[in-house]
Amino acid sequence: MSKIKRIGCALVLIGIAGLTAYSQEKESEYVAPSEAIPRGKAPKMKVRLLNPGETTRQYEVIFYQGDEAFSGLVEFAQQYHVTSAHFTAIGALNGAVLGWFDPGRKMYKKIPINGQLEAIGMSGDIALYQGKPMVHTHMAVGGPDGAAHGGHVLEAHVSPTLEVMVTVDPVTMQKRFDPETDLTLIDPAVQ
Repeated sequence: MSKIKRIGCALVLIGIAGLTAYSQEKESEYVAPSEAIPRGKAPKMKVRLLNPGETTRQYEVIFYQGDEAFSGLVEFAQQYHVTSAHFTAIGALNGAVLGWFDPGRKMYKKIPINGQLEAIGMSGDIALYQGKPMVHTHMAVGGPDGAAHGGHVLEAHVSPTLEVMVTVDPVTMQKRFDPETDLTLIDPAVQ
């Protein structure tokens, strides 16, 4: 084989490898809703019931340096047998991965945000899906220049604290799988 043909073959192989890597990289920018699950831990999380004896319970769930808040909220919901709740939060993070739902792909496009961030606001709910509590939360974060980013929370790495106020309702909320979107959605018809 001539030197020119060998160089040409090598360039074609490099091009194919590059295209494959680019394709895999692009695909890894997305995550299916069923795979948008907690990945970390929250060993420093502290929980306190604020109104003992009431039908509607209110908790403060406080996360500290190094905790992953999404995982911690799922752990809280499981440990305290939460079947219906809503929450809000403020605090600070050292990195987050948010998601934007692409209805054409039925997947979340990952939005990684690095560095120290203010958690401008986080809100969400907890409802049962197949008998287990499922957390759904969105967040807006701001960087040092004041620019804000927001989306569905996939990861939220706390630094130094995140203060979550959770209201647990006395009536159970249920989620159902929606085949049109591949999402689990609250079903108001089921109690």
